[in-house]
Amino acid sequence: MPSNPPMRPKQSTQPIAPPIARRRPKEDTHHGITRVDPYAWLRADNWQEVMRDPSVLDPEIRAYLEAENAYLEAVMAPTKALQQRLFEEMKGRIKEDDSTVPAPDGPWAYYTSFVAGGEYPLICRRPREGGGGGLGAAEEASAGGGDGRRERAVEGVGQSESGGNRGGDGAEVVLLDGNALAEGHAYFSLGAARHSPDHRLIAYATDTKGSEYYTIRIKDIETGALLDDEIPDTAGGIVWALDSRTLFYARIDDNHRPYAVFRHVLGTPASDDALVYEEADPGFFVGVGHTQSHRFIVISSNDHETSEVRLIPAEAPASTPRLVAARERGHEYAVEHADERLIIRTNSDGAEDFRIVEAPTLAPEPQNWREIEPHRPGRLILDVTAYKHHMVRLEREEGLPRIVVRRWSDGAEHAIAFEEAAYSLGLQGGYEHDTTTIRFTYSSMTTPAQVFDYDMEDRTRTLRKTQEVPSGHDPADYETARIMAPAKDGETVPISLLYRKDTPRDGSAPLLLYGYGAYGIAIPAAFSTNRLSLVDRGFIYAIAHIRGGKEKGYRWYREGKREKKPNTFHDFIAAAEHLIAERYTARGRIIAQGGSAGGMLMGAVANMAPALFGGIIAEVPFVDVLTTMLDDTLPLTPMEWPEWGNPITSKDDYELIASYSPYDNVRPEAYPPIIALAGLADPRVTYWEPAKWVARLRAEKTDDNLILLRTNMEAGHGGASGRFRRLEEVALTYAFAIMVSGGELA
Repeated sequence: MPSNPPMRPKQSTQPIAPPIARRRPKEDTHHGITRVDPYAWLRADNWQEVMRDPSVLDPEIRAYLEAENAYLEAVMAPTKALQQRLFEEMKGRIKEDDSTVPAPDGPWAYYTSFVAGGEYPLICRRPREGGGGGLGAAEEASAGGGDGRRERAVEGVGQSESGGNRGGDGAEVVLLDGNALAEGHAYFSLGAARHSPDHRLIAYATDTKGSEYYTIRIKDIETGALLDDEIPDTAGGIVWALDSRTLFYARIDDNHRPYAVFRHVLGTPASDDALVYEEADPGFFVGVGHTQSHRFIVISSNDHETSEVRLIPAEAPASTPRLVAARERGHEYAVEHADERLIIRTNSDGAEDFRIVEAPTLAPEPQNWREIEPHRPGRLILDVTAYKHHMVRLEREEGLPRIVVRRWSDGAEHAIAFEEAAYSLGLQGGYEHDTTTIRFTYSSMTTPAQVFDYDMEDRTRTLRKTQEVPSGHDPADYETARIMAPAKDGETVPISLLYRKDTPRDGSAPLLLYGYGAYGIAIPAAFSTNRLSLVDRGFIYAIAHIRGGKEKGYRWYREGKREKKPNTFHDFIAAAEHLIAERYTARGRIIAQGGSAGGMLMGAVANMAPALFGGIIAEVPFVDVLTTMLDDTLPLTPMEWPEWGNPITSKDDYELIASYSPYDNVRPEAYPPIIALAGLADPRVTYWEPAKWVARLRAEKTDDNLILLRTNMEAGHGGASGRFRRLEEVALTYAFAIMVSGGELA
């Protein structure tokens, strides 16, 4: 038994009774199977309107969600001081006036900065001072980041009419001030912000509801004035053609799907924008980007296992898109460009972990592909970037990423080496093509993020920035480890661990176990200042790299999707049991955490092994899987049939999903304390999924442990906007974890 057994607050001791959702049974029948859903009424009939304007939500539904919020506030009131202390700790680890390393592009270097107290970034530039590198792609994955489901006021755009200079010397120009743009909005998100090739304009996209409908606007950098152009209902991405007068974007339809790419010419109304490509299959989403050379606009169309790419010469934006390879189920590929050839990362011809081929730019069809890097099973090629003199690939083997550089002239290649047993690595694409310098980020669970510039010819690296932790952080105080848990079928599941060196290893420590396991997304063993607030209180923090991600290659993903989805849940349970066996913690001392598709994991393990956990944190949890996959009007449903199966057309898929869908498998038994977070305007996991789940849990369970629901009435999938406001939600979940594990609340 643990030396400090978990405290489980009883609802009867709370100042108010929990809300009880009214039952209004609704039947539906598929494949001769009838289900009864007592809480289907929580799904607003006008959900599309709610995404655009949350104020039109049905008053009865709103009243129930607000009652749940009030109940959570009352129950968690004893932790208010703890929440505030956690918030201040986490905020104190953020350098408030921070900035990224400037990325050169022609005569300028562009970067993002923050001002003290500011919630949102400033997009800036200053005259170039030499050097190379880049700023572009984010880290390969993020534990709190986006996934397939489960991603205003225009006054004061700059800080002066001359473009927003800060400081006395005029060297820095503020192109966009996110704090000014956010004024007057309860929620604000800045999507893409892209300067034009001639450096005169900046186009940017904003969302003020959390529903991910972005509006694009364009600003004159020199004068600070906004152009008349305004493009609503976009996916938030922006790509300029080389003429600096034409831009491309993807438009969102009424069902919140990016369905088409349009071309906008400055000075013309958005209603006149030319349709460039429209996707006929609702299961495929479109996007638009460009090659590193900026020579081609790239239009992509894909679901979770098939892709299709079309190219437009960036110097001739009115050209008809040229297809590279027609879609073929299960074929995924991505296209880069170098000189007069395309560089293509593909899983064709059985290359499950991908290979690299090249093809002439004027004849890109598959019959002209020539292999330049073969497939090697277990070595997953994650990304490829083509520069003028080099090719750079990011790959992962045995769960660890690495960067490999190849010189075009002679084929010589080398890898950039790292020493820690578990770490995170990200390759930043940058703006420039003709460069010998790349930029990458590195961190581990004990090592703050570092930004390096690397000379591909000299093979030298230059440390450009180390993440500063103002309140102090000594990596020597902490231990990181990587262990392997035996799964029920003989596989081994990697687990990354972080804990203080003085944390006892006698089974008494509380442990937070994070999991995701979907869409092939790998959770990196990266540094996080937030989790130190738990670790410094005696928690062990663990990440279970379960099937459904790609930590151990594409096979690891394939073994955790569709008919093999239950492997994901069994792996997480196996990881928990192994941590107990190795005396990192004890039964009932584990707080499980997951969000979005990881929230489905939380719901599944709550049903399968409730006694194993002392508490569960489910953030925007995808828990009503069967109902959602049966509703082809919802934003992501058709796209996600390859991931989960199509229960509309297949009885086998229906029965499989029904066997694990958390909402459908709630039953009379004892459940651990659970907190669920939702966003009213969330287009990925709709608010009613966690609302229905909580209502059913409360009605069915046989214990008096806490079941809590918090719906952010002013946000979507990512929760509260702003770098500090988001910490309030983290503080809430951490306070819950500390409370149910018997920790100090004072």
